[in-house]
Amino acid sequence: MSNFIEVQNVSFSYINDFEEPPIKNTVLQGLSLEIKRGEFVAILGHNGSGKSTLAKMFNAINLPESGKVLINGMDTLDENNLFDIRKTVGIVFQNPDNQIVATIVEEDVAFALENIGVEPEKIRQSVDEALNTVGMYKYREHAPHKLSGGQKQRIAIAGVLAMNPECIVMDEPTAMLDPVGRREIMKTIKKLDSMGVTIVLITHYMEEAAQAGRVVVIDNGKIILDNEPKKVFSQLELLKSVGLDVPQVTELTHSLIASGIPLKNDIISEDECVLALYELLKKG
Repeated sequence: MSNFIEVQNVSFSYINDFEEPPIKNTVLQGLSLEIKRGEFVAILGHNGSGKSTLAKMFNAINLPESGKVLINGMDTLDENNLFDIRKTVGIVFQNPDNQIVATIVEEDVAFALENIGVEPEKIRQSVDEALNTVGMYKYREHAPHKLSGGQKQRIAIAGVLAMNPECIVMDEPTAMLDPVGRREIMKTIKKLDSMGVTIVLITHYMEEAAQAGRVVVIDNGKIILDNEPKKVFSQLELLKSVGLDVPQVTELTHSLIASGIPLKNDIISEDECVLALYELLKKG
């Protein structure tokens, strides 16, 4: 797989103009990252670590103070690339109400396509395909404000999908949802992953990150871990030292290991844990 996103030695700061003199807050410090086409990458970090700032780099909402961000070879600093970059990378934020603009579901999903002058026949096809992908086609004539949080977020994802992006960045899309809504969104994300869409998921739910193909951990604007979920979550002490948890089943496994029970330290799913305990009991 080729590199689809390239972050090359990027630094980024926010300036607080309300202070005198203005205060510069550096968020990213010489960060480099490569994401291949078709990858499903989860990015973790405590509040203020820089993960959301980085996510907005992929859609050219944030631009590097130094270094470069390339999206499918397009430099985000080149204004001539802006339209193509935002067609290539769609972004979904944590509050779906901030992205829903119409009073009917299918009109909301069609909104961006209408704004760029897509033909009506093509809009109809794209809207129907996007709603089917997220399992919301039967709600196409409903009012968004009457839907649940998980359903609203799937509508927001459909609005991005209708643009046919090659990559979707999701910035804590399940943060405001209940467990049922979170499961709905993760099911949608896994479906998009199986379709070959490049996915970047910003999350603070470790169980969600464990479903990705790769996990990147950021602390103080720098990458401290970048590996498959099993290898990242086996670093329990390091993760806790930077204010992060691990999946609950991993926490349980490490507690059992500390009690002398011979289990592997890279268990990240309930099914793995059940199977490992079953095998121990069978031997016992």
